[in-house]
Amino acid sequence: MILKTFGWSFAITAAGLAFAAWQWGWEAFGIVLILSILEISLSFDNAVVNAGILKKMNAFWQKIFLTIGILIAVFGMRLVFPVAIVAISAKVGPIEAVQLALDKPEQYEALVTDAHPAIAAFGGMFLLMIFLDFIFDERDHKWLGWLERPLSKLGKVDMLSVCVALIVLLITAMTFATNAHTSSGYADKSATVLLSGVAGLITYLAVNGLSSFFENKLEEEEEREHEEEEKAKAEGKQVSAVGLAGKAAFFLFLYLEVLDASFSFDGVIGAFAITNHIFWMALGLGIGAMYVRSLTVYLVRQGTLDDYVYLEHGAHYAIGALAAILLITIEHEISEIITGLVGVLLIGASFWSSVVRNKRVAAEGGEDSEDKTTVHV
Repeated sequence: MILKTFGWSFAITAAGLAFAAWQWGWEAFGIVLILSILEISLSFDNAVVNAGILKKMNAFWQKIFLTIGILIAVFGMRLVFPVAIVAISAKVGPIEAVQLALDKPEQYEALVTDAHPAIAAFGGMFLLMIFLDFIFDERDHKWLGWLERPLSKLGKVDMLSVCVALIVLLITAMTFATNAHTSSGYADKSATVLLSGVAGLITYLAVNGLSSFFENKLEEEEEREHEEEEKAKAEGKQVSAVGLAGKAAFFLFLYLEVLDASFSFDGVIGAFAITNHIFWMALGLGIGAMYVRSLTVYLVRQGTLDDYVYLEHGAHYAIGALAAILLITIEHEISEIITGLVGVLLIGASFWSSVVRNKRVAAEGGEDSEDKTTVHV
């Protein structure tokens, strides 16, 4: 079962890491490996959400999502999107950006360095909003209870996440951005950082709004399908549970693609905190995306969702750490290895806490309320 589901992911991982080591050396091997782990950890909740929704669809639409959907996810969001970000930030064409990365790496590096304050501000705000919306939300399980309990109460204030993010952006513009690192030295990039940060905030709100729109459409279609099923039962017709089809499945597919794209943002943007090399980035994120899809299939086929309740917390704390690192790197350079390990360590700690919690609950013979307010590491 494991080999059948994850076989392609294992093969692509081996081929991708071997290619990175052969083409660029062991540094590339390490960065690609870290990016793969980062993408898997940050997108774990994506796989869980996808599996929960995908099981409602019939076999045809499941196949569409797992074939066409993976092309969009791997080649669209993990390959085209990083190139587009560099092209827009550096004000060059996408083809020119790729050619520069291939033929003139030093010139490309200079362009990316000059564009880094804009990329960091945009990505930092986007990731920060993901983290803030998570940390201000009331949840059944709390990993760091001493922190999450008071913040979840504060989260009842409307638009608090946006206000906090804007305050952080203003502080960043008045501190790190006044002495931003560029290819020719240090320069004042306050206006650029403010503009890019607001753009990142708007992008997050737009993606969330679009997701909500499709979610509402989906609920309407599911309600209509349910009414038709009830009507058919009342008329004595046999109704078979084959999963949603037709217009309902189409809206479900669109909703999943929007969700998948929004989940992809954090991995792509977070990758810029680790490396500016678009080919290392695309390779590492592509490998990670394959595992996310394989995990989705595994969860659907097993019929159960994973019970590691703190993993989502660890992923979002990693997102928050990456947001902070991106904003700091506007002025200060931070080693890619350190940046990558921060996320890996947070995910590892949350995984271990989940294992300890599950063992304790199993030993006690049921759900323990204490695990909802404490951390176990």
